[in-house]
Amino acid sequence: MSEIIGPVVYELGLGAVGGFVVGFALKKIAKIFLIVLGVFIAALLYLGASDIININFGALWSAVGGWLGGAGAAASWLVGLIALIPFIGSFAVGFFLGFKLG
Repeated sequence: MSEIIGPVVYELGLGAVGGFVVGFALKKIAKIFLIVLGVFIAALLYLGASDIININFGALWSAVGGWLGGAGAAASWLVGLIALIPFIGSFAVGFFLGFKLG
C-alpha cells in the first residue's frame, strides 16, 4: 500500500505546485496581453475613423471564425489525458489558486 501512496502524493503535490506557478504567471501575462490588445484595437479604430486605413470587417470576422474551427481537432487528444486525471486535478486546483492570487 505504501508503494502506491508515495507516487500518488508526489504526483498530486507536483501538479498543485506546477498549476499554481502556471496560473499565477498566466494571469500576469494575460493582463499585459489584454492591455496591448486594447491599445492596438483602439489605434485601429482611430485610424479607421480618421480615414487613414480601411478595415474590412467581413474578412476579419471570417478569419477569426477560421481560427476557432480547430477546436474540433482537440477532441482526438482528449483520450490520452484520461490517464493523467490525478495530475490534472491537482494542477487545476493549483492553477486556480495561482490565478486567483496573481
